[in-house]
Amino acid sequence: MTKQASIEVLICGAGAAGLTLAIDLARRGVAIRLIDKLAAPFAGSRGKGIQPRSLEVLEDLGVVDRLAAVGAPYPVQRLHKADGTHADSQEIMVAPPTADEPFRTPLMVPQFRTEAVLRERLAELGGAVEYGRELTGFAQDAEGVTATIKGPDGVETIRCRYLVGGDGGRSFVRHALDIGFPDKTLGVRAVVADLVLDGLTRDAWHRCGEGDMDRQIGFCPLPHTDLFQLQAPIPLEGDFDLSLAALQAFVDARWTAGRVTIKRVDWASAYSMNARLADRYRVGRVLLMGDAAHIHPPTGGQGLNTSLQDAYNLGWKLAAVLQGAPDALLDTYEEERRPIAAGMLGLATGLLDKAKQGEMKRGREVHQMDLGYRFSSLSPDVVRPEDALQPGDRAPDGRLAGAAGGSKRVFDLLAGPHWTLLARGAAVLPAARPGLRAYRVGAGGALRDPDDVLGQTYGLGDGETVLIRPDGYVATFVGGADGARLERYLADVGLIPARSQTRAA
Repeated sequence: MTKQASIEVLICGAGAAGLTLAIDLARRGVAIRLIDKLAAPFAGSRGKGIQPRSLEVLEDLGVVDRLAAVGAPYPVQRLHKADGTHADSQEIMVAPPTADEPFRTPLMVPQFRTEAVLRERLAELGGAVEYGRELTGFAQDAEGVTATIKGPDGVETIRCRYLVGGDGGRSFVRHALDIGFPDKTLGVRAVVADLVLDGLTRDAWHRCGEGDMDRQIGFCPLPHTDLFQLQAPIPLEGDFDLSLAALQAFVDARWTAGRVTIKRVDWASAYSMNARLADRYRVGRVLLMGDAAHIHPPTGGQGLNTSLQDAYNLGWKLAAVLQGAPDALLDTYEEERRPIAAGMLGLATGLLDKAKQGEMKRGREVHQMDLGYRFSSLSPDVVRPEDALQPGDRAPDGRLAGAAGGSKRVFDLLAGPHWTLLARGAAVLPAARPGLRAYRVGAGGALRDPDDVLGQTYGLGDGETVLIRPDGYVATFVGGADGARLERYLADVGLIPARSQTRAA
């Protein structure tokens, strides 16, 4: 069957990145389709760590509390020794929230639960994943992309403005574009499996054989389930049997701290660890994100988080271009996200080298809170103290108050698909326009700043403003006499006053 349909964005791949992009575009009113060649949702726990910066993203998307309800902080690591004793340690950094960083501890959520929560949110916005539909070909021209999809009802041809490939490490989209994906083999192969078992308590992440790649094995209890995630290095060559009987024999050979009996195997995979980075993220109207653009070793929990934040960076830019912003805005997606992925690949590879020796400590370096886009063309040079917040930095949270007395967070003002401008004191606000929310903070404004967040955290003087991007990064700072510079910046990203848009129409 051949059917013609017209949409704005076709997203191929319904993992965390595809779902995040679909949610972000749906809340912006963009017509999308989200397809996946799998017949049903992914069933494994694989990417189970959600880092603090991703929690901020997920709060903006409206799901952070739902995820916290099905997740938990990482448990202590319990290292079992050959003499029958054990020692507990907290290898994952745990830190209390602060006013400017509301999430400072990673959350453990099995990947199948994370994706289920995201699918639920997408459904609230009117979207759904179309499973069992495989992209089999596409061609692009100056106006859009023509794609063919094979599904249960046959083959359909659809027309879209943009195609986004979030279809995994073996990405059909990347291969069709002939984009290089150079491989750095890391010399480690591992098994990961979700098991129901007897013999271990659920109050710790149990490990033994640390420092010996032929003996290492670990069992991590997955919160709000009866499952443990098995992780262990395995030989580089040869078939690895993933049946219950074979996994039981494997565990018996390695686990030395009593009897562990596997009762059920829900999901299992054997894989080689690699580090890969696509040479390009964009070819015309086709873009890559997530594992289609970069593959990480699992150490440090960077893969899913980097993928999710790819989508968060891409979503507002795609929507802006579809609504009339310059096409060059889409080039900043690769400009910003590819260096981030390269850095995270280096971090995860370094942590893998430590893990081979039994070193499992994870600190702030994996939280992705200190990543930013100072190097981006969207972050213009401004004169600021060297130790002050700069264009391209993550916008901090903070406590404000409404003029009527209610409490407000900075993140409350940022939440949603818009740009945000915060003006301290007597600053002149720009003309109102779609896609921008401007707030005066201080005398004469609707907001008060009892903790001096704009002064102490953002470094604003009276009469100065800060413009914050839809993805929660500082765009620029503007002094009282720089209104023309602000207007040029807003125009460059497609934010035109309503009267100008009417005349143009």
